[in-house]
Amino acid sequence: MNRVSKPHEIVERALELSTADGCVVIADEESSANLRWAGNALTTNGVTRGRTLTVIATVDGAQGTASGVVSRSAVTADDLEPLVRAAEAAARGAAGPAEDAQPLVGGVPVSPDFADAPAETGSDVFAEFAPALGDAFARARSGGRELYGFAHHQLTSTYLGTSTGLRLRHDQPNGTLELNAKSPDRTRSTWAGHSTRDFKDVDPAGLDAELAQRLRWAERRIELPAGRYETLLPPTAVADLLIYQLWSSTARDAAEGRTVFSKPGGGTRLGETLSELPLSLRSDPHAPGLESAPFVIAHASGDGASVFDNGLPLTSTDWIRDGRLEHLTTTRHTAGLTGLPVAPAIDNLLLEGGGERSLEEMVAATTGRGLLLTCMWYIREVDPATLLLTGLTRDGVYLVEDGEVVGEVNNFRFNESPVDLLSRATEAGRTEKTLPREWGDWFTRAAMPALRIPDFNMSSVSAGV
Repeated sequence: MNRVSKPHEIVERALELSTADGCVVIADEESSANLRWAGNALTTNGVTRGRTLTVIATVDGAQGTASGVVSRSAVTADDLEPLVRAAEAAARGAAGPAEDAQPLVGGVPVSPDFADAPAETGSDVFAEFAPALGDAFARARSGGRELYGFAHHQLTSTYLGTSTGLRLRHDQPNGTLELNAKSPDRTRSTWAGHSTRDFKDVDPAGLDAELAQRLRWAERRIELPAGRYETLLPPTAVADLLIYQLWSSTARDAAEGRTVFSKPGGGTRLGETLSELPLSLRSDPHAPGLESAPFVIAHASGDGASVFDNGLPLTSTDWIRDGRLEHLTTTRHTAGLTGLPVAPAIDNLLLEGGGERSLEEMVAATTGRGLLLTCMWYIREVDPATLLLTGLTRDGVYLVEDGEVVGEVNNFRFNESPVDLLSRATEAGRTEKTLPREWGDWFTRAAMPALRIPDFNMSSVSAGV
């Protein structure tokens, strides 16, 4: 075994090699396993391993502290010194001091497992899931439908070391399942997704039954024009909208008058009521089933992150509490600029405070006429000042009349702001773990309720499926 092949040894050796005034080293050890299927049969599977090393060098000067960041994959012992020198050269060659420069974080207790081997995943993570999936294939085949999809599990062990003495480690499991059911003639399609830490809480039979019901709903086709409709947004769609809202909630942009959270005339909208429902939007690194890193891991600086904050402890943060805007995301640098408390981004999101109704119970409680969505995709920003988003419905929009689904309607393009939706929502259901359809490649740890919107803007008819 190479004398510096272990992740913690690589971090220590890179720190020893550093000649900069400050240094942060992040080693990410990744392993993943996947299954893919089509037409009720497995098609591919695989297991991968990888390593990425990020070195952040800081150099003090008369005008301030400059930083240089270099990341490389498949790093060996021979690559360490060139990588460290490249980061130092980037810092010394910077055009000026880093705008977000702060003293490197110190004083955080060492992770007791810092020197342990990285956690790994493999095909055994699917030991219970794969046979259950096979049973779902058989049921789908006998029911005249075809299942397509992808299951992916990744485990990343992150080792963070700094010249100020931090030695932190976090293991992050991340699993996703996406399942499509199609009619044999491919004219009907619907989707379900699931986020999981270990695939032990995934029920292929239940998901297949849900998709089968939606395909039956789609046997009757109804054309509807664009317009405003009472609409039930399922948890996956709510997650996609509110994740985008979270990404757009940086304190500096709001304080500088560039976002929906900017107050006319200057300042931010902190303290304003955004929803008459007692909803709370929060992030918590210790949320059961949605656990994420309890300290900042920043591979690069940007609007909502700073490499100088690496290792900063994270705690539960309310972005909205009982309908009122409580926090905007801040680094230590932007907190200083805006006068707001430090509130770094956290890698999960929960919307709570709704009722106990499930989505199915909310459908049954619908009076008159409304729409039930499956999911959204191709979401893009139209206007940052209002956070107006546009996007398309996908894989099933259903017409609800007097508490019953009576058929499938055409897809739509929508134009809505998640901030406005929160202000207009008349009901929130039971919060449950969900997988965002649009942002599932980047953000998977979410728990959301369904929302009832009395006048959701379906701005035009779409030919998409």
